[in-house]
Amino acid sequence: MCAVVQGSLKLPDPAAGAVDLLIVAAEHSGDAHAARMVAEARAKSPGLRVSALGGPRLAAAGAQLLRDLTVGSTMGFAVLAKLSHYRALIAEVVRWVGEHKPRAVCFVDSSGLNLRIARGLFDRGYSAKAGGPTKALYYISPQIWASRAGRRFAMAKHLDGVAAIFPFEPAAYADTTLPVEFVGHPLMADDAALPVAFDPDGSILLLPGSRRQVVGRVFPVLLDAYAAAGAGRPAVALFPSGEIRGQLEKLKAASSAGSRVGLRAVGGEPVRAAAVLTASGTMSLECASAGIPGALTYRTDPLTYYLGRLLVKVEFIGIANLLLKEVMYPEFIQGAATPAALAAQLRECLESPVRRERTRAQAARLRGLLHAPTRGTAADWLLRQLDT
Repeated sequence: MCAVVQGSLKLPDPAAGAVDLLIVAAEHSGDAHAARMVAEARAKSPGLRVSALGGPRLAAAGAQLLRDLTVGSTMGFAVLAKLSHYRALIAEVVRWVGEHKPRAVCFVDSSGLNLRIARGLFDRGYSAKAGGPTKALYYISPQIWASRAGRRFAMAKHLDGVAAIFPFEPAAYADTTLPVEFVGHPLMADDAALPVAFDPDGSILLLPGSRRQVVGRVFPVLLDAYAAAGAGRPAVALFPSGEIRGQLEKLKAASSAGSRVGLRAVGGEPVRAAAVLTASGTMSLECASAGIPGALTYRTDPLTYYLGRLLVKVEFIGIANLLLKEVMYPEFIQGAATPAALAAQLRECLESPVRRERTRAQAARLRGLLHAPTRGTAADWLLRQLDT
């Protein structure tokens, strides 16, 4: 645990007395993807000393967990309430890197936090781009192709390399000096196991996301849609943490359909599902890769949505739809996310052979797009960066 000293977050020293790599992953999905990269890198380079600000999966992969950042992760307007906390955290991470001088810091996703840390390392002269001893690396590129494209120039100034998980992303940096390499999507890694699988006789999956604010707005609609669909089969909702499980339990208790919806932690044996209603995010891509027919929904607070509409310049919010350049999961956003509309999607997914076959073919194309190139995995990329 981290002690609070004079109003700031004090991170512990490296357990081994020195550190090669610091990982910063602030979300559940980033924790999972970073953990796979670290586990593979440590298997290929057993002496690699890794510290992390992340979550339990990074700890299980052999990293010394300095602080769990996945607890109470927030987004959008809700972040404003925690600005002082994040400023203190950024300052402490920068101080820690300056003191312990890892060979590299690898930021994982979460650009709102991580790009500020990268700038802090540069401004203090700790990063390699500023003449310091520590490389600043980034795994899972910020979605500059969707919004705030100008960030790429600051990234080129502050970072030494980026590992991208979508094949079209390196082209988005073509007008900068920043080295960007497509390393394949972590869902397609050889040792990756999807948490879901398609089964025409399986359950209905309800996936409201991993952030409290979104879960609170999306899950009640999913419950009502499940009830309205009259599917006659059980439903399962997956949760990434005990915090989200507690929230789901409360929302279930307030719903007439709640007693027919089971809760299950992400991981272990894959959940076999015939159809899915999912919030946008990593789980929606996992379901799409597994060939589970479904629909995508998203609801957030009005201010966050309004600002997002001003910034985001893509046709779809679902990454499977973006990659395929066509609709795999119909999208129902904000007011369009009604129980009736989503229930109609569920019924079609369960009853239409044409819909199931189309989803199967789209899933095969999607998996082909996401496989790692011949240069290797994210772990191979990371070890190359550490060796140069």
